[in-house]
Amino acid sequence: MSPTVDDLRNEIRAATGRHERLVSTGFTKEALAAICGELGYDVGDGQLPAKEVMRAEIRARVGLADDADPETEGSAFRKADLEAIADAVREE
Repeated sequence: MSPTVDDLRNEIRAATGRHERLVSTGFTKEALAAICGELGYDVGDGQLPAKEVMRAEIRARVGLADDADPETEGSAFRKADLEAIADAVREE
């Protein structure tokens, strides 16, 4: 049986040093920043970039997008996106 979206999110959280969630929920800005860090994207110190910016950068880093354009690539992750992200953080 393939993993659910919640299973994939929790696997990604655990791989990036975040806590798993018992309820279904999307990534917080802090969790997105942890994923970015795991994939080699420095979000800087202080205020975090917008979620759309971080999601676009994550998509670009795992090969789901040609560029990190938040206008076209900043929407919420779908299951296929989560599968690619989980694969990428497993390799790190």
